[in-house]
Amino acid sequence: MKLGLNKDEVKLMPYTSEWNSEFIKVKDELLKLIEIKANCIEHVGSTAITDMVAKPIIDILVGVNDIEKVDKSLVNVLQKVGFLRLRVERPGEIVFAKFTDDTYEVKTHYIHLVDYDKDIWRNLVFFRDYLNANEKVREEYKRLKISYSVRENMKITEYTNLKEPFVKSIFAKRNT
Repeated sequence: MKLGLNKDEVKLMPYTSEWNSEFIKVKDELLKLIEIKANCIEHVGSTAITDMVAKPIIDILVGVNDIEKVDKSLVNVLQKVGFLRLRVERPGEIVFAKFTDDTYEVKTHYIHLVDYDKDIWRNLVFFRDYLNANEKVREEYKRLKISYSVRENMKITEYTNLKEPFVKSIFAKRNT
């Protein structure tokens, strides 16, 4: 299994159970270094959805008590294991990435630090679980992702923006 994509690259790979094995490896490493309960670390994103094509980057959701009061020691521990805080500004979320080397060109993992069991947490876990439980919806999302990914000169921001209405439609189902 080869993980990682360049900064603006959009490339989808067929599902492999090795993505989950990689998640478990990283989760175990984090649990040894951070005082956090195991249920506060989840595998999310397309690599966590069975039979889904995905960018070969592992998305890890880490829930904390208060995102506004993240302890500097947590950031330092994540940095020690290779996760660097990104300049991405998202309300209620701090994003870290792991890279293949010191050129910082190819990302292999993301950590999404959010408030545990609040809206962002619940939406991301619900999305994963909903698609894993609903083959028809999963196939619809897969077709959508493939159709966007093969467009000429597709950049990651545009790809993400194109998928957003579908993703938000699934989030909306959580509240019904």
